Amino acid sequence: MADLGILQHSSPNFGDRRDGARPSLIVLHYTAMATAQAALTRLSDPEFEVSAHYLIGRCGQIWQLVDEGKRAWHAGAGSWNGQGDVNSRSIGIELSNSGDEPFSERLMSSLEALMRDVMARWDITATAVIGHSDMAPGRKRDPGPRFDWPRLERQGLARCRQGGAQDLSTDPETFRALAVARGYPANVSDADLLAAVRLRYRYGISGPLSAGDLAVLS
Repeated sequence: MADLGILQHSSPNFGDRRDGARPSLIVLHYTAMATAQAALTRLSDPEFEVSAHYLIGRCGQIWQLVDEGKRAWHAGAGSWNGQGDVNSRSIGIELSNSGDEPFSERLMSSLEALMRDVMARWDITATAVIGHSDMAPGRKRDPGPRFDWPRLERQGLARCRQGGAQDLSTDPETFRALAVARGYPANVSDADLLAAVRLRYRYGISGPLSAGDLAVLS
C-alpha cells in the first residue's frame, strides 16, 4: 500500500465477503453529513449497521474503517452487471460532502491517490468505478450532481463518457439495452434508469429521452 498517511479508525460493522468474492468494484458515496468526524461516528456505530472501507475528509485526510479483505456495509440493495450483493464485490469509499457543495481539491486529490492504490492492488478497471446512484437508481443519488466525474475520467480512473454519435435511435428499449450492457440494473423503471444515467453523465439535462442519452453509453 502506498504511503497515503491513512489513519486507522476501526468500525465493528463488517463481515466476511460471501461466496469467495473479492473486490472487483469501487463504489463512491457522499456522507451527507456536516463533518467527517460525524461521519466517522456514524460509520462505526453498531446501532446504525453501516460502514465503508474508507472515509475521506474535506481536508483530504483518509481514514480506513474496514480492512479491504472484509465486507463493509455501504451499498445496500442494488446490483451492477447483473450481480447483487455489491458489498461482497466492492470497496466502498465515503466522501465528506453534504451532497450539494463542491468537492474540495484536497479531497479529490486524496481520492485519486487512494483509487490508484486500490485499483492496482485488486486489478480494478476504470469501468468498475461507480457511484452509489449507478447501482441503485431511484434509491440513491450519491456521490451526487456536484461530483467531478470528468476529472476522474481524464485520469483513467472512471469510464469515459462517449458522445460522438448523435444519430442514435431514441427508442426506450434501445436505451435500456445500452444501459444494462454498461452495468446498470435492469429491474428499475425507465424514469429512474434515465435519471441515474443523466446524474452520472449529463446532469442538468431534462425532458424526454434524447439521442444524447444513448450517445454517452454507446
